[in-house]
Amino acid sequence: MRVHFVGIKGVGMTPLAIIAKEAGFIVTGSDVAQEFITDAALKKVGITPFVGFASDHVGDVALVIFSGAHGGSANIEVKAAQEKRIRVISQGEAVGLFMQGDIFDRNFKGVSVTGTHGKTTTSAMIATVLSQNNFDPSFLIGTGDVGSLGTAGHFGKGPHFIAEADEYMTDPNSDKTIKFMWQHPQIAVVTNIEFDHPDVYASLEDVKKAFSEFVNQLSEKGVLVVCGDDKEIRDILKGYNKRFITYGLNPGNDYVLTRVNISGTQTFFWVSAYGTPVGEFCLRVPGEHNALNALATIIVNLELGLSTEKIKKGLLAFRGSKRRLEFMGNLVTGAEVYDDYAHHPTELKKTLQALRGQYPKKNIVAIFQPHTYSRTKSLFNDFLLSFEYVDSVLVTDIYASLREGHDETISSSMLVDAMKQYHADVLYLPSREDVVKYIDEKRFKSDTVIVTLGAGDVYKIHSELKLR
Repeated sequence: MRVHFVGIKGVGMTPLAIIAKEAGFIVTGSDVAQEFITDAALKKVGITPFVGFASDHVGDVALVIFSGAHGGSANIEVKAAQEKRIRVISQGEAVGLFMQGDIFDRNFKGVSVTGTHGKTTTSAMIATVLSQNNFDPSFLIGTGDVGSLGTAGHFGKGPHFIAEADEYMTDPNSDKTIKFMWQHPQIAVVTNIEFDHPDVYASLEDVKKAFSEFVNQLSEKGVLVVCGDDKEIRDILKGYNKRFITYGLNPGNDYVLTRVNISGTQTFFWVSAYGTPVGEFCLRVPGEHNALNALATIIVNLELGLSTEKIKKGLLAFRGSKRRLEFMGNLVTGAEVYDDYAHHPTELKKTLQALRGQYPKKNIVAIFQPHTYSRTKSLFNDFLLSFEYVDSVLVTDIYASLREGHDETISSSMLVDAMKQYHADVLYLPSREDVVKYIDEKRFKSDTVIVTLGAGDVYKIHSELKLR
């Protein structure tokens, strides 16, 4: 079978393409020339995308999968496929199709992980635990790479299919269906619910309604795993009459983090289940939020039949994912440099809290690139309070998504001006070049930690810094 991917470099598309290739399909794809964090993953598996989009890129294929970017269903390659009467589906629909397994003549036990934050890390943790215990799961993780897995997508021999479940719409141009509605797993995880994607949802109530619809399509034999500390999740559980398991810090949950101790890059935590101690676990990534992600992982793997000891072993192997507090190296002047995908106020605060816990006495410099005009505008006041754990904040221009136009009513300079009332050291540096020049001039030494934050191209700064 031949499959063509339109927009193959997307973090949701590359893992799909890898799965298809490993399943024995002939894979082609196309995307823009711009560098993406997925370029290395595609090269690793021998997929060389066409540069740009053209109708003749769509050859003799049986299936075309397109992303919501680059025009979505209006893309010239999608139109060409439709004219040739080739089957065309969206990325969201493809994830559901792959998880269902019919296309591979397989019958998977699906695990979907969703939530405003934490779904990439939690999906990667679940897949890592299964992989470390020789279950060889199939998985689709929405990032460029997961060190403990070797890649962000895999077609395994085992019975499990682990996938992120995205709360964004299928195609901004033609299909407003929320992507996770295409998935029909046996186990679903909801890590948290907050207002995000203001270009999709008018209010928090709209977000909750979408999540409620997703969890309510679980089968009667399915199980829902949710963070019971989250007020919005508790709201959608009202009237929910299928099986669910809660986890969190609150002692009223089914599974409880009774204690968390962060030591450098490691997080030690203790768990009880239904009032009975389960034991001590260790993660080699920092942060209480990661302990919560791991607790969801523990529950899922217990439900899949793994022992506590096997889960402990698997969690120890997890070392994070690309762009999730990823250590990039040291400046030649000595400062340590990290990178993170955080772009929502809550993500920023939790990520920086974890970094502060790792480096309690060091000077922390945050380089933040806001992502989309709509998010920056809608969550403006929340962003002002997201940087309490750092010493200095450098804010670049907003990274505008291809799916929205320029908005002159909001800017990074406005964000910086308002942030000054809450933070003593905040600076507006419009471009990557401005940031690199600033860092070069400051010559930050070993008493400083620098972290880049954002869902755009802020990570490209690292290739321009003088790292050793």
